[in-house]
Amino acid sequence: MRRFYPVFHILGLIVLIFGLTMLAPLAVSAYAQDGATAAYDEAIVVTMGVGLLLWVCTRRYRQDLRVRDGFLLVALTWTILPLFASLPLLLFLPDISFTDAYFEAASGLSATGATVMSGLDSLPLSINFWRTFLHWLGGMGVIVLAVAILPLLGIGGRALFKAELPGPMKDSSLTPRIAETAKGLWGVYLLFTVLCALALWWAGMEGWDALMHAFSILGLGGFSTRDASLGYYNSLTIELVAMGFALLSGINYATHFLALRGWSLKPYQRDFELPFYLGVLAVSAVGLALYLMPYGLYDSFGTALRYTAFHVISLATSLGFATTDYTMWPMFAQLWVLFLCSFVACGGSTGGGIKMMRAVILYKQVFRELVRAMHPTAVHPVRIQGVIVPDPVLHAVLAFSFIYMVTIVSLTLLLSASDLPIVTAFSAVVACLNNAGPGLDAVGPAANYSVLSDFQTWVCSFAMLLGRLEIFTLLVVLTPAFWRK
Repeated sequence: MRRFYPVFHILGLIVLIFGLTMLAPLAVSAYAQDGATAAYDEAIVVTMGVGLLLWVCTRRYRQDLRVRDGFLLVALTWTILPLFASLPLLLFLPDISFTDAYFEAASGLSATGATVMSGLDSLPLSINFWRTFLHWLGGMGVIVLAVAILPLLGIGGRALFKAELPGPMKDSSLTPRIAETAKGLWGVYLLFTVLCALALWWAGMEGWDALMHAFSILGLGGFSTRDASLGYYNSLTIELVAMGFALLSGINYATHFLALRGWSLKPYQRDFELPFYLGVLAVSAVGLALYLMPYGLYDSFGTALRYTAFHVISLATSLGFATTDYTMWPMFAQLWVLFLCSFVACGGSTGGGIKMMRAVILYKQVFRELVRAMHPTAVHPVRIQGVIVPDPVLHAVLAFSFIYMVTIVSLTLLLSASDLPIVTAFSAVVACLNNAGPGLDAVGPAANYSVLSDFQTWVCSFAMLLGRLEIFTLLVVLTPAFWRK
């Protein structure tokens, strides 16, 4: 185990930094005098104490990370941080179990938004702040933030950044130094968060609600301060603001960074995912509105489009907010909006699923095979914007897509074997694996995940972490070959 001490050394530092983030809800609790201050005090002492102990005990083993170390550190970070994130909930809420607290914290950090909690309207301000703040931290990635800080302490982070960054093409950097890249992405993320909070406040939300919902929207999580989610406000203006910033967060943050750095729209024009991303959303919103009209659920096409557009964008980007109970729609419409969360969000965004980049590559590969079937001697490489996609990338995308489907089937069967109805089991797995939040049936937007047993809750927690780490990062660590010298 000594060869992993450098990993434990950096893990201790990350836990220590994570403990510092709890000062934010502590300050909110002190300001609001909501009675939760003692819970944050204890959580901070425990978290920072463990992090400091781990960091000090392994300080002699500081060195740059190898690729294997990066995978292990990412996996350990995303499984251990929810333990510490759950402490304020366990210490303050008397009726919450460890299983439910870990699920809630994992859902927050993975920006999933699935919840086991009800009575959100009456929760202390700092508890709701902490839940949504976890979305904000997890959205871009706690580890990317750490990568921006670790080089200042003499610790290299390129292997760590590559293991964390979503998308199939991870070797390109936006700036010469990886720390500058991480800082640039976080700068854009912070700017959008401030603009979103101000826009929601302008649209009619109270100040704290605007800030907390901005955390959720930019992280593309689904935690709200209201049991009825955004449906509580029944405001078209608020819904339009939420949709607009969800659309922005579903786009590759590298594109935003390049556009803002050069004060130019050309990076958006060069982003090959954008036409597919916007096209799928537009066709789905209009198509579902037309599909629902004969059922008499809405009195006009405009009203139908309002609700379908919101839920198409919310589910497709993996935001997970709701303004109505879409499980009352026909089953086709329910399955369609749930299906969208599997692939629509762009690579490099805070969204979940396999990402639009992989979906486009898969589509082009299928078309390539059809051409080969008709013309066996034809040379028809897969191209993205005129550039041939290398075979290693194609193989990685195909392998990821296969393991993604196997994971959905396996976890659905596992939940079904535990006596969960098949629609609930399937939708829970799809929603958690794609970090989308609400599913269908018993875990739909009008309910929550508190109906699950402890075993089923742990399965969904595992699915959330798998989805947040894009499956391979976590599965690699679980293989025997990883632990061989």
